[in-house]
Amino acid sequence: MIIIPFKTLEEEKRRDFFLKHWGGTEMIISTGHYDCLSLDGFVCMEGHLIKGVLTFIEKGRKVEVVSLDAVEKGKGIGTLLIKELEKAVMGEEVSSIELITTNDNMDALAFYQKKGFRIVKIIPDAVAGARKQKPSIPHYASNGIPIMDEILLRKDICG
Repeated sequence: MIIIPFKTLEEEKRRDFFLKHWGGTEMIISTGHYDCLSLDGFVCMEGHLIKGVLTFIEKGRKVEVVSLDAVEKGKGIGTLLIKELEKAVMGEEVSSIELITTNDNMDALAFYQKKGFRIVKIIPDAVAGARKQKPSIPHYASNGIPIMDEILLRKDICG
């Protein structure tokens, strides 16, 4: 597997990936409304197949992960993408990497904490606000948990 910059992948392939895995290219979270196609990021490739994508935005001294998706769970794809982001921001003036997930996403919470991220804030009912702008956000996750709150995680890094 190799990691390439997100924007070097053809726009059609980037768009198709987000349509297939996220239902669209826009992300609405409490920190903003993002078109993932316009963000920086990394793609994990195996031959011509996209195995995972991470998008992010720099906000002053912090970097916010907007999306992270590994096509196959438990294969180290997410880990490779997070490590690539950390490597990319080392030596810059970045003091932390932040991201938001939702209360239902137990796999993400476990994954990020294993990577050194800490829960720093819970934003109650944040998803209801996002749903007003993007009604397609489901009310329940596949595990049956109501999707209501956002959870902010942060990893401090040495820039």
